[in-house]
Amino acid sequence: MSCPVTPFGHLQRLTDNIGLLQYADGVVPLHGGGYSVDDVARGLLVVCREPSPSQDLVALGRRYLYFLAQAQALGGKFRNHLGYDRRWHDGPGTEDGWGCSLWALGTAAARGPTAGIREESFTRFCRGARVSSPAAHAMAFAALGAAEVLDSHPGHHGALALLYRANIAIGDPAADAAWPWPTSRLSYANAAIAEALIVSGHYLEDKRLLRNGLRMLEWLLATETRDGHLSVVSPQGWSQGEHRPAADQRPSEVAALADACMRAATITGDDAWLAGVEMSVAWFLGDNDARTPLLDEQTGGCSDGLTLAGRSSNQGARSTLAMIAVLQQGHRMAAWPRTRGEFPSGHLRQLS
Repeated sequence: MSCPVTPFGHLQRLTDNIGLLQYADGVVPLHGGGYSVDDVARGLLVVCREPSPSQDLVALGRRYLYFLAQAQALGGKFRNHLGYDRRWHDGPGTEDGWGCSLWALGTAAARGPTAGIREESFTRFCRGARVSSPAAHAMAFAALGAAEVLDSHPGHHGALALLYRANIAIGDPAADAAWPWPTSRLSYANAAIAEALIVSGHYLEDKRLLRNGLRMLEWLLATETRDGHLSVVSPQGWSQGEHRPAADQRPSEVAALADACMRAATITGDDAWLAGVEMSVAWFLGDNDARTPLLDEQTGGCSDGLTLAGRSSNQGARSTLAMIAVLQQGHRMAAWPRTRGEFPSGHLRQLS
């Protein structure tokens, strides 16, 4: 499968001199929705994942990092929503915005395109890692950032402690092979929960955790596959025994799957996991329940969702960032035979 060139044009269109606007009417940015720390963090994430970012992308990365710095309180928590009036609409907290910020800052600390971005991101990560969240998803996102820090700063105490706390928040998966999940209901970004256990098991050298995460991801990938293509759970969630409609599928759910499958392949050395990445790329190109591409190659954007009737006409930040992240993983997948030996040392550790 050929993976398209990763487009950044629409991301640049959604970015102004403050940050990344959340919503769009078609391809036109909507100012009324303001800015979300979740989205800005994911913007920094994809910029730092790009192997050779242009100067324009580096400038976006600096802008996103500055936004996150303004959102972070001295104690490490993050505000999440800035209005277009330049006023914060909430106080500092440890919800998903905090978790996504640590994910992005950890990635920027390890892979940022300039020394300044790496140093500032590391400082901000360390501040944010002092606190925790009771929410499993927030802790899972934060754990992904901790894994990045441990690649660049092996043995970092704050990152290791964050992984321990994430496992407590997520909990143990059920022993039932028909539902091997820590909760009775799937919700959103489900694969991030499994990926957090995979990285925790790897970096904490806990084989039980690693096996649990891989088992959960294997089951989730099978659950979200229909007739050979992805058919992911909607944000409304799904429990065992419920009817699961194919409507209202979101790009961010597919992006979480692609990330987790690439992580599993990297840690185990088993390229069978790359099938999940390949299906994720294909989902954006039209191999989905509606047989409709979500990637708009003319605008460089991505539709906000998929229904049985087709795709949304709007191209907001979250969906466009998800598309970019999946295409980046697709390019990593394409380079797998050439780069297998270049992954961080120790990632091909045996599970036995």
